[in-house]
Amino acid sequence: MATQRITPIDPLTLEVVELIGTVVARYHEEYEEAAAGHALTGAQARLLSLLSLEPLPMRRLARKLKCEPSNVTGIVDRLEARGLVQRRPDPNDRRVKLAAATPEGRQVAKGLRESLDFAREPLAALSEEERLGLRELLRKMLAA
Repeated sequence: MATQRITPIDPLTLEVVELIGTVVARYHEEYEEAAAGHALTGAQARLLSLLSLEPLPMRRLARKLKCEPSNVTGIVDRLEARGLVQRRPDPNDRRVKLAAATPEGRQVAKGLRESLDFAREPLAALSEEERLGLRELLRKMLAA
């Protein structure tokens, strides 16, 4: 059996990976806290945020959230019971149901976005040029 050779990670790459992990963990922690402040789970908040941008079919929501369609159905059911989301037929294909944020749902999603300080505060410490550079670097990483 051939052994796979593992190349060691250089210290700079390791530090960058650890820093990215810390940023992601802090973002998720604050997102969960912000969601709880609106009596939502993190999954409900993410779904509502997506629907505040545009109505989406349930299957596309499942793909965007990287979960099973049956999970999305349950999340939509709970948000619909609170009056934050509604189901309606897709005007282009009446067999397809779209989930859409209600006006109250869009207001809650806006409040959720406004309560997320973690991203805003550290980014405010960077100049516009630094934020533009960071944006380009992140886009480059995601395109790879």
